[in-house]
Amino acid sequence: MLADYHMHTPLCRHATGTAAEYVARAKELGLAEIGFSDHSPMPSYFDDWRMLAEELPQYFDWIAEARAAAGAMPVRMALEVDWLEGGESWIENLASRAPWDYLIGSVHYIGAWNFDNPAEKQRFSDFGAEEAWDRYWQLFASAARSGFFDIMGHPDLIKKFGHRPPGDLRRYYEPAIAAVADAGLAIEINTAGLFKDVQEMYPAPEFLTLARAAGVPLTINSDAHAPSEVARSFPAATELAKAAGYSELVRFTGRTRRTVPLTDGQSQT
Repeated sequence: MLADYHMHTPLCRHATGTAAEYVARAKELGLAEIGFSDHSPMPSYFDDWRMLAEELPQYFDWIAEARAAAGAMPVRMALEVDWLEGGESWIENLASRAPWDYLIGSVHYIGAWNFDNPAEKQRFSDFGAEEAWDRYWQLFASAARSGFFDIMGHPDLIKKFGHRPPGDLRRYYEPAIAAVADAGLAIEINTAGLFKDVQEMYPAPEFLTLARAAGVPLTINSDAHAPSEVARSFPAATELAKAAGYSELVRFTGRTRRTVPLTDGQSQT
């Protein structure tokens, strides 16, 4: 059975649902385990789509509620942590604040530009797709090499609004995959991209095939922001993983990785 390790909570201010509702949906779909990895706090106010540092105790309470509702089904506790140049000491601080099961490293910002925000997508015309991609993938590789993370999230998020530079994109993929492989990290198939402008999972099939050839481990996640999105499009993600050559997935406990066979499980399409 499959697991879903990338799920959010209302503490991030753009998700809905209760802990019990997420658990009930996961059980309905036959998942083996789940993990919450909400957007991590910053040391001071940064943006309006993450929990505040003083809300971490509420996050721990949310996980406790989910575990109580889950019974025998494991519920992992994690964070999705933004990689920002110069923010290394804060990530070290976060890592020490709880017995996390894994940390997802993500790039949502290029400097002060939140390229993931629909309200700021017009800035692609200011940068140009090539410069935006150059800067994104440099940050992605730096995040991977930092040693702070266990999984690199939605690897080609920069394509979210359909912007791609011309030419062979392996010039971006190969150095990024090398950084992930050298650091011994996993990546995720993130199905949320299917429901964005790009209408394609993260990462692109070619990236995934190259990652498999490099021996990069894999998770399959939904990036759910509502109970109805748990394990969304997992059958299609499973087929994508198999087409890239994957036959195993990884799971985490206490930041220790283990391997499980890739099986279809049950999930909505």
